[in-house]
Amino acid sequence: MEGKEEDVRIGAILFSERQPIGTAAQIHAKDYKEPAPAPLFEPAELRSWSFYRAGIAEFMATFLFIYVSILTVMGVVKSDSKCSTVGIQGIAWSFGGMIFALVYCTAGISGGHINPAVTFGLLLARKLSVTRAIFYVVMQCLGAICGAGVVKGFQKGVYESNGGGANVVAAGYTKGDGLGAEIVGTFILVYTVFSATDAKRSARDSHVPVLAPLPIGFAVFLVHLATIPITGTGINPARSLGAAIIYNKEHAWNDHWIFWVGPLVGAALAAVYHQVVIRAMPFRSKR
Repeated sequence: MEGKEEDVRIGAILFSERQPIGTAAQIHAKDYKEPAPAPLFEPAELRSWSFYRAGIAEFMATFLFIYVSILTVMGVVKSDSKCSTVGIQGIAWSFGGMIFALVYCTAGISGGHINPAVTFGLLLARKLSVTRAIFYVVMQCLGAICGAGVVKGFQKGVYESNGGGANVVAAGYTKGDGLGAEIVGTFILVYTVFSATDAKRSARDSHVPVLAPLPIGFAVFLVHLATIPITGTGINPARSLGAAIIYNKEHAWNDHWIFWVGPLVGAALAAVYHQVVIRAMPFRSKR
């Protein structure tokens, strides 16, 4: 009995009843270091090999992502019976699984963005410079174009007769429906990226390095399950651009603006929500 009373007493000392809340909790003793905001422009980056290495990593990651995911889509849509293929669930796993693997592989080199919307959201949060953001987006788009091009090269007939993996708003849905689906889907993805890579969480979960890529890949998987029937799921402007350019049919371009506006708006909302509401960055005391 005495042992139990001692446990209770120690617990009361370690975990006092009155815990700090709101901004008071955020200025309490930290066990992590908040990274300084990135400069808007960093000309010195252009003379660094690590800058170009990061861009190459983004290119290769996006190339592999589009190659495997679009190839999976082609395998499903060319079949008369979806029961003989991996189906929508398999397509969702393909996109989510590749993001998980590629973020894990490239996070230490480029941050593992693989998506202009993610890059845009992190830019708004001052996690990288404008110089790096523009370079990343260019390399991501080039990687996506090459990935889709290789898929078309392997099976041109199947590719051209089955939509080429291009994103379009499905019949029965309006452009507003598609735009909303892209905004919400990208919000979920980018919010997950911010949460999984947060300095506070990273410091406490550093002993488990797969924790950041895992929820990011899982978010991509879940969003695809929900929105494949609506837009084919973009949430990644590079993915949508690469498929549209290689497929290059009129209907692939009719709704293409949705797959840029929606993800960029969703990314901006996620950045504001995480930085202003969740982390209360503008309201922190300067110490």
